[in-house]
Order: sequence, then C-alpha cells, then structure tokens
Amino acid sequence: MSTKSPIRSFTDLEVYQNSYSTSLEVIIKIIPKLPKEEQHDLADQMRRSAKAVPRLIAEGHSKRHQNKGFQKYLDDAMAESNEMIVCLSHVKDLYSKYVDTEFCEKLIDLYDKTSRQLYNLAKRWNDFHKR
Repeated sequence: MSTKSPIRSFTDLEVYQNSYSTSLEVIIKIIPKLPKEEQHDLADQMRRSAKAVPRLIAEGHSKRHQNKGFQKYLDDAMAESNEMIVCLSHVKDLYSKYVDTEFCEKLIDLYDKTSRQLYNLAKRWNDFHKR
C-alpha cells in the first residue's frame, strides 16, 4: 500500500519541491556573496540556471500528454541542474573566502540528487508512455 499522495500538479512532484527550495538557497545565500567581478558572469548564469530547473519541470508537466513533451523539459531541467553543479563547484573552489564551502557542497549534493530524480522520472515517464 502506497502512502504517497497522487500527483495533481507539478508542485506535487518531489523533484520540483527540492529544486525550487534549492534555487532559493542559491539566490539568497550564495549569489550575493560572490565578488563584484563575478556579478555579471557567474552570478548571472547561476541565477538563470537555478530558476530554470523548477520552471522547466513546471512547463514540462503541462505538456505531459505529448509523447515527447515532458521528456524534453525533464532533459533540459537535468542539463540546468548539472550546470549548477559546475557553477557551485567553481564558487567553492574559486571563492572560498567569500562563501561557506561546506554549504556549497551541500548544494552540490542537492543538485546531484535533483539530476538523479529528473533522470529517474524521465526514464519512468518514458517507460509509462511506451505501455
């Protein structure tokens, strides 16, 4: 017997909830601490990618009835999540005097989890659609 609630909206997806809360952490606690010279490059990219992951999940969910619609958006969300891992690794390795490196590691782990969740959801969705 499953104790999970039915998925009625993209907001019910655990991967959406995780990616949204992680994006807030990045935007509030990491980006403002980056040095001025990174505010127009790394910070801007991080801002876009952090926001893109939950947005792509939400947009893709609205196209879940299409054969490849949801799949494409999940793949794009995973790409953005992986990009965040690289960005956070750069922050951790280049700007350790500005940010908490342990917190960066925590965020890297959360984005890694998000990428794995997206992969597994995409795989299950594809298998479900083949039936």
